Amino acid sequence: MFDYFGQYPVGMAGKQDKAAAKEAAKVRRAASRARRKQIFEAFKMQRREDKALVPMMLGALLGVTAIAVVLGIVFNAVWMFVPLGVALGALLAVIIFGRRVQSNVFRKADGQPGAGAWALENLRGRWRVTPAVAGTTQLDAVHRVLGRPGVVLVAEGAPQRVKPLLAQEKKRIARVVGETPIYDFIIGTEEGQVPLKKLQSKLMKLPRNITAAQVDSLETRLAALASRGAALPKGPMPAGAKMRNVQRAMRRRG
Repeated sequence: MFDYFGQYPVGMAGKQDKAAAKEAAKVRRAASRARRKQIFEAFKMQRREDKALVPMMLGALLGVTAIAVVLGIVFNAVWMFVPLGVALGALLAVIIFGRRVQSNVFRKADGQPGAGAWALENLRGRWRVTPAVAGTTQLDAVHRVLGRPGVVLVAEGAPQRVKPLLAQEKKRIARVVGETPIYDFIIGTEEGQVPLKKLQSKLMKLPRNITAAQVDSLETRLAALASRGAALPKGPMPAGAKMRNVQRAMRRRG
């Protein structure tokens, strides 16, 4: 006699669970292979453009390992220090690779329409990004970011055109957010502007002024505001999109 859970036998449900677990494991392995392939392709691309990459990575690996050997000899524990040194050296080499890839991505993206939105959408943490809440036909744009600091408006484009856009959007938002802090930045290399490569770190260093619940409340209220931004490309360039996937893959592996 069979035991039933609903209309399916218990044994059948167990087989279905095993099949689902097996399929999930297969998907994870495929995703892992895809990430490794992305990282390898990015390494080959970066190596072609960055002649110092391999020497720096090897230098980090061999340098840390050499220090570990010396420490092992001094403390009479080579067997313990050498594996640790190799692991730390490999980690440092990976960090160097990631930093140089990121620097290369931002260098290529700098000045491209949509580069600011692309950088914001790749922020780490629970940021709510709304690209192009205001814009012009010349692809100047103001992007809105919600987070624990409050509301952040980021403009990209010609300063003489985006400054009025920023002021208008700030005034529009102020009616909705009340006392919530509003920050505004213009992407660029001139005085008072924020370079694209430093944009993410600039936002990450802002003080935490509001709670996560207040962020949710703000998002609901701001959702009622109509978006008037010009259409922007999703990313600055195909190569940048590939590098973005690599950065995500490396963060997952970290």
